[in-house]
Amino acid sequence: MTQKPKLALYWASSCGGCEIAVLGLHEKILDVAAAFDIVFWPCVMDFKYADVEAMEDGEIDVCFFNGAIRNDENAHLAHLLRRKSKVLVAFGACAFGGSMPGLANFYDRDTMFNWIYMDSPTTINPDKVLPQKRYDTPEGELVLPGFWNTVKTLAQVVPVDYFLPGCPPEAQSIEAAVTAIVAGELPPPGSVIGSDVTVCDECKRTKTEKKIKRFYRPQEIIPDPDICLLEQGLFCAGIGTRSGCGAKCPAVGMGCRGCYGPNEGVLDHGAKILTGIASAIDAETAEEVEIILDTLPDPAGYFYRFHLPDSLLRRKARKNGKKQMDGGPQ
Repeated sequence: MTQKPKLALYWASSCGGCEIAVLGLHEKILDVAAAFDIVFWPCVMDFKYADVEAMEDGEIDVCFFNGAIRNDENAHLAHLLRRKSKVLVAFGACAFGGSMPGLANFYDRDTMFNWIYMDSPTTINPDKVLPQKRYDTPEGELVLPGFWNTVKTLAQVVPVDYFLPGCPPEAQSIEAAVTAIVAGELPPPGSVIGSDVTVCDECKRTKTEKKIKRFYRPQEIIPDPDICLLEQGLFCAGIGTRSGCGAKCPAVGMGCRGCYGPNEGVLDHGAKILTGIASAIDAETAEEVEIILDTLPDPAGYFYRFHLPDSLLRRKARKNGKKQMDGGPQ
């Protein structure tokens, strides 16, 4: 009897949508179960970290690792699963580029802790108690993982073999990756599994000359169902984002958010989107440009929503003037 290859799936700092996306395979999840021996998937089955620690190095054939790295536990599992896996896949936008958790890099740990545990309007904490890494109780010592100042991508912590983008990856992308793995037809290591055209290339909306006089929030207008959303003043990152989703968001009147990340060779996803948007702004003076950009709330959040940790910026400089890219909790 031929032994099936071993598969692991892990959820680090993310919303969990990537775990649900795997179930989006529907009945094809049975093909995954038939093709692999699932040896670690704590979201779905009762596995312990000790189970992985007891394995031989390289015993896991493929690991789908979703989520960014923002604390000691995330980093420990990243190193552990890297050591135990022949092939490590950065699964989803958080592992690939940092995604939503990575927007925390506009702040630091102290700023976030002060807001969450002391200053927010819904918090009552008169003693100003903050979470501690270690705390002694009569029942024993309680331990929490250290919370980092800087959110990192998976590849900034351990070597990654393949990247499967998306927030979450579409079912067809997951199916294509699983099929390639089973067939032994994976691209060269370091590749992004998927298309290398832009969302604009897949979008069926009519595109003409873009001349943006102002931006609108989605609730402010009902867009024409056939015309490019960016030409109608709705922010759309499709101009600088890798395809793979089938342009599903623009198809239903929502601008592309950019979750599939940059195309091959692009060093900074946010800068790529920014230059595309800038080329469409219809203004003759710097003052007009400022007025138009003022109608786009939170531009940093729009341009770097999915790839701030993986960008040239990486994070906002801290008070000491350093970017603190060590990733530790200090």
